[in-house]
Amino acid sequence: MKMITKKIKHCAIALAVASTAGAGFSSEVEAQELNMLAGYPSNFAWYREIGPSFIEMVEEMSEGSIQINVQGPDVVPTFEQLQPVQAGAFDLLFTHPAYHSGTTAVGLAIDAIDVDPVKRHEEGIIEYIDQHYQERGLKLISAPSTGTKGFRFYLREPITGEPGLEGRRIRGTVSYQSMIEELGGAQVNMPVTDIYTALQRGVIDGAAWGLTGASDLQWHEIIEYMTDPEFGQVGVMIFMNLDRWNALDSDAQEVLIEAGKQIEIDSVAHFDALQEKEEDFLIENGMQITSFSQSESDNHERLWAEGVWKVAEEQSGDDARQLREMAVSADMSY
Repeated sequence: MKMITKKIKHCAIALAVASTAGAGFSSEVEAQELNMLAGYPSNFAWYREIGPSFIEMVEEMSEGSIQINVQGPDVVPTFEQLQPVQAGAFDLLFTHPAYHSGTTAVGLAIDAIDVDPVKRHEEGIIEYIDQHYQERGLKLISAPSTGTKGFRFYLREPITGEPGLEGRRIRGTVSYQSMIEELGGAQVNMPVTDIYTALQRGVIDGAAWGLTGASDLQWHEIIEYMTDPEFGQVGVMIFMNLDRWNALDSDAQEVLIEAGKQIEIDSVAHFDALQEKEEDFLIENGMQITSFSQSESDNHERLWAEGVWKVAEEQSGDDARQLREMAVSADMSY
């Protein structure tokens, strides 16, 4: 990815890690080093294509005076990672906000807002989400998107009528549930690691998933169809413990924020290109496009956005409703 050439010289970081009762983590962090907890293994596309590039940018911009060490979900399970970062056991968190939607779903709502990194900042979207998380002990460093569009359905059998998912059991998450049900399906919750076997055995009839990653999971070996149109967005986020953030000098803070903004811009085009390659690979390996009816296709974006907002508003009330008003006013959501 494109690197920023601006250098921040001789920035020094002095971090003091607050003790966490019963956590058993070290009470000190070496100067100039930050520890990042990642919600994905290092080879997972969403982390693999964003995390290392962000880290490289930070190291280059700081001339090596800020270095980030990464630990994955083998250290702390993905759905349990927010609290240790809030408590200061880790400095940074790379995650998708769906994984902590039980605590707050304001971050999750980014998936219902159009992908335009610059406009998201200009309209105050990112600042609003940042302030919301600061009240919970976290600083939002970056909100990269995995492409202009984010999702499709992967199916064992083609679409033959309307509603397109009628009678099908579709693996999804809280973000997809409303849309799956509106399209006639029933959502099934299961870990990513179980999807391959469930598809193979017919336990589920399909899976809602991103536009990258299905090839890594080798679904083309056992199913034949992926749907059109693509819909929605995927917005991962990089957070920092607020006390750690406040302990940094202004140069170090500037490095992290500028790298965060650049990775937001770079990731869109980068993932759009990856998605084209992924689709080509899947088609070359036997998968076919199956399409929803025109009327359902026309409603995909609305169904997706309204489903995400429903979850956000149920979990986070007025905080989510105010964000939605901002996004709608900016013509960036439904």
